[in-house]
Amino acid sequence: MVTLLRESLHPLRLLQRLPGPAGDVPFRAASHGTGLLYPEHIPTSPLQKALLAAGSAGMALYNPYRHDMVAVLGETTGCRALKVLRDQMKRDPEGSQILQERPRISLATLDLGKLQSLPEGSLGREYLRFLDENRVSPDTRAPTRFVDDEELAYVIQRYREVHDMFHTLLGMPTNILGEIVVKWFEAVQTGLPMCILSALFGPVRLSAQHLQVLVSELVPWAVQNGRRAPCVLNLYYERRWEQPLTALREELGITEPPMHIKHLA
Repeated sequence: MVTLLRESLHPLRLLQRLPGPAGDVPFRAASHGTGLLYPEHIPTSPLQKALLAAGSAGMALYNPYRHDMVAVLGETTGCRALKVLRDQMKRDPEGSQILQERPRISLATLDLGKLQSLPEGSLGREYLRFLDENRVSPDTRAPTRFVDDEELAYVIQRYREVHDMFHTLLGMPTNILGEIVVKWFEAVQTGLPMCILSALFGPVRLSAQHLQVLVSELVPWAVQNGRRAPCVLNLYYERRWEQPLTALREELGITEPPMHIKHLA
């Protein structure tokens, strides 16, 4: 029993000493002969996944800014939703091209000079503005480790790396209120349990004023946009940098947040 428990907890020990994200590493590069499906892969049993899910859920609820724990929770609970997302991508011409070419978004792959030179209001320029104003980097996204399918591992990695695109599309910053609004949009779009849990339990840290605005206006707005928009993982954002953000929102059916409460987010 002790040996079984020690083996079950092995991934938790590995998680503490793993290196950070490597955004320029292709997902097709499996480690042959070692049982690994992609460079950062850690094979786990159902019991190990359950332990990881429980531990990461507790840590993520205690500290929503533990993005590493949020990532583990997404990987260990999202297999069914990831299959649905993968199938949606395969049925879409743009999505299937993404699955085939496996683009990555990181400082190593972004041409920041080109994004800076794009016209005001373009997707690329607004994305860069979002990164600057919120002091975030695409390199902060954790690499996928606990998904035991190479293609599904890429799907969840792609979801993480385009998360900031969702902020840009929705006009939401990275504070707690903004993240919760984006999570409601993502919950409707992806069906990932991690997004649903974050959307439901994230508001416990909000002030009474922000909670009232969230429930009465921002959640209905985010849910409506999530339902109306086609699968946003099917967008090859890197080939749409020049597209005006307003035109992309129109294409997706995404409306701007209510003007009188934008300053609260």
